[in-house]
Amino acid sequence: MIRIYDYAKVDKNTIFAREDSLSDVDGVVSEIIDKVRAKGDKALLEYGEKFDGAVLEDLEVGQAEIEEAFEAIDNEFLEILKEATGNIREYHKMQVREGFEIRKGDGIVLGQKVMPLEKVGLYVPGGTAAYPSTVLMDSIPAKIAGCGEIVITTPPGKDGKVNPVILAAAKIAGVDRIFKVGGAQAVAALAYGTESVPRVDKIVGPGNAFVAEAKRQVFGQVSIDMIAGPSEILVIADSKSNPVFVAADLLSQAEHDKMASAVLVTDDYDFAKAVQEEIEVQLANLPREEIARTSIENNGKIIVASDLMLAVEIANEIAPEHLELCVDDPFKYLDEVKHAGSIFMGRYCPEALGDYFAGPNHTLPTSGTARFSSPLSVDDFVKKSQYTYYEAEALEKVADKIAYFAGKEGLDGHGRSATIRFCKEEEA
Repeated sequence: MIRIYDYAKVDKNTIFAREDSLSDVDGVVSEIIDKVRAKGDKALLEYGEKFDGAVLEDLEVGQAEIEEAFEAIDNEFLEILKEATGNIREYHKMQVREGFEIRKGDGIVLGQKVMPLEKVGLYVPGGTAAYPSTVLMDSIPAKIAGCGEIVITTPPGKDGKVNPVILAAAKIAGVDRIFKVGGAQAVAALAYGTESVPRVDKIVGPGNAFVAEAKRQVFGQVSIDMIAGPSEILVIADSKSNPVFVAADLLSQAEHDKMASAVLVTDDYDFAKAVQEEIEVQLANLPREEIARTSIENNGKIIVASDLMLAVEIANEIAPEHLELCVDDPFKYLDEVKHAGSIFMGRYCPEALGDYFAGPNHTLPTSGTARFSSPLSVDDFVKKSQYTYYEAEALEKVADKIAYFAGKEGLDGHGRSATIRFCKEEEA
């Protein structure tokens, strides 16, 4: 049963303590990366048989398999995928940023150019569940950014095929290539390249502890989006909220995995008890009860605060991946929220709306990193270069200032590179 804490009485470490979500897998991952670098496709095929039980002849998904999968999907789901794609595209188009140029009129031009990454790799988890939503959320911003090639890696089933819903989502989103590779070996292949899998500039997407550790180890060889931990939800709700709704929202994240975290902060003890009881009722009917119950009992909590403003302060301290404001006027509290990955406003805005359909991205900072990190966006798929142009007269006006500044740092050669252009030949 989920535990209830009185914020005024409980040790704050009980509420704010945070465990490292990554397992001790660094040695195993390092070995996998080294093997993929040394043996390329052969290593990927061996790991596919070992970890996924799939004996593969080709790593890349062919066009025929994609078309076959697309035909196998029911029309209702295809229409939902297309509508969700439209919502996600509409939202992320607003994130596109342009470069700029400053012309000072005295022979000086300064600017910044924004350019898409050439190749990006999207990791899409498999195993216990299929995640077409991840395909959409990760590929659409990359497509809008203008990336030259978008590559997906995802583990196949034992039959050697990729789940059809993954392939259908990839086709709708405009993904260029798909490979039947999962785990740390997929990350290694994207980072270093193999005979089949292209080396990319950035790897994004969630995964298990092995995937997260692999992303950590290849960072620097390639860019990554984040080191994602288990899923989290924090709900702020008052006594007028429906405990049935709130319990369902908490369980929507608890069912992800046993390490997931579901937290309710409320200003009413009776409401806390009602949610506690309702969670038990709903758990009994949840297909993933074992996973959700372990999550609720180990990581779940209900915190009773004196008022809702204190509840927001608690949420800011926790910095959750998902934050729900289940109150009459959520906009009253929006400016007070400083640290949250994605904020869901009002009593009819469950977090699942953001997972699949509304438009904002669902690849979010976890484990308190919302204090300094942002959701995946178009910005993750571009880079910027800056440029400077000075005519001779413009440089001459400031050459001595540059030399003086450089001298303060003991770098006289820097200063000389500016002044030498205006020295007489005998002085140079």
